[in-house]
Amino acid sequence: MDLDDTHRHHLRRCVELAREALEAGDDPFGSVLVGADGSVLAERRNRERTDQPLAHPEIDLAVWAGRHLSPDERAGATVYTSGEHCAMCSAAHGWVGLGPIVYAVSSRRLDQWRREWGAGASPVVTFSVNEVVPDLPVLGPDPELEGEMRELHERAFRRG
Repeated sequence: MDLDDTHRHHLRRCVELAREALEAGDDPFGSVLVGADGSVLAERRNRERTDQPLAHPEIDLAVWAGRHLSPDERAGATVYTSGEHCAMCSAAHGWVGLGPIVYAVSSRRLDQWRREWGAGASPVVTFSVNEVVPDLPVLGPDPELEGEMRELHERAFRRG
């Protein structure tokens, strides 16, 4: 799987959702669930500060998919996301049986940026999606969106 215009279209929407999250007071993450036919099934933005700490968009989409899609529909769906899933979201994705993940920025890259900005250690170990869900097709990062995502995350970090 290579990044193409369709992938970038959905990833750009994820970046828009990440910007909305930041403007609402949350950290900048956004995700879109796309069916096998290419239709957008659901989208979510991060709400871990304005709602509750586990309100990651990837978790919300996994829960939505578990309630609204058959196992075959879930397996055929792709999750697009502004940032690679954390271990918690990767596990939810795997347990509900969703299909591929396409992300703009890796978790390890985000950790690297945060260290550059002087952040302390993360409260949990950073794993790639495939360390949590080994056989899942995963595509990312997207170098075209890295600068924009870095800017959003730096704004969030500086805000405190």
